[in-house]
Amino acid sequence: MQYPLARDILRSFSGRGIPAIPIQRYMDVFGRSHQRFSFQKNSPSVILAVKHGNFVYPGAPVCQDFGNAHFYYTSFALNCPFDCEYCYLQGMYSCAHIVLFVNLEDYFAEIRRLLSEHPVYLCISYDTDLLALEKMTGFLSGYTKFAAKQPQLTTELRTKSASYLSADSAQTANLLSPEVRSRIIHAYTLSPDLVIAKFEHHTPALSARLKAIRSAALEGYPVRLCFDPLIYIPDFEQVYSDFLDTVRTGLDGVPIKDASVGVFRIADSYLKQMRKSRPDSALLQFPFENTAHVCHYGPRSHEMIQFVLRKLDGWLSPNQIFTMNLQEVSP
Repeated sequence: MQYPLARDILRSFSGRGIPAIPIQRYMDVFGRSHQRFSFQKNSPSVILAVKHGNFVYPGAPVCQDFGNAHFYYTSFALNCPFDCEYCYLQGMYSCAHIVLFVNLEDYFAEIRRLLSEHPVYLCISYDTDLLALEKMTGFLSGYTKFAAKQPQLTTELRTKSASYLSADSAQTANLLSPEVRSRIIHAYTLSPDLVIAKFEHHTPALSARLKAIRSAALEGYPVRLCFDPLIYIPDFEQVYSDFLDTVRTGLDGVPIKDASVGVFRIADSYLKQMRKSRPDSALLQFPFENTAHVCHYGPRSHEMIQFVLRKLDGWLSPNQIFTMNLQEVSP
């Protein structure tokens, strides 16, 4: 491939004795029918590809825009190294292999075009976890070089990892000015250790994520806490009460930009595929209610959110907390 990022990634794999197999089109592998997502998750392959068509998309209504008028997302990669039972990607794709798009300049050109019209709030880690992949891909090294030169660009970097944009995870991170760092929001999905152990397979423990949050904040990055998705489990209030107390204690003195709160909800078409892929998942077999093709916990959704909001009261101010649009699960 003539793309520098592709050469770097291929060099990394060849240095570890991992063979590279050329293919004509990534969809010849990724888009095949009759694949087993859960089986492939045990040992996913990496596919290097060139993206065509759209590079940046308007933010979806079910996603929180955090008050940003010009809210977009992009996908530099498809699929994630983690294996969360509730992840919508297993309902969207039949293949668990990780696709890495290497033509970054095409993405940057589209972002520049949007920036010529208005400021841009861009989420870059929705369909993957770029921080978890950074040591293998170097995506964020290239992206931060670009973002540093775009003063009207604000980036959200969503993750379940125990990493942050440090000098170890991106070659240019230690060269970023405080102003540039202030425009790269580190958004950490947080869950009780019980939920992590049962449903967020291969992800770091809560304590490791909290440590990363402290480090990211110390480096001058805005930090967002994502209590989303909340998972309904036995003894929900006790488990989540202890969890939120742990988070508050563990982040004592750490400046928090804001927080998001939302329950697990999923398109019914995705849930059908997810149940087929994971027939033994207690989480997915829950008798959800279906409103306008969105499956959710019904009235429990409101109760769960209100419980968390009460726990956050006195720590975070109301204008720091963004909740999911409850209308999307209202009858």
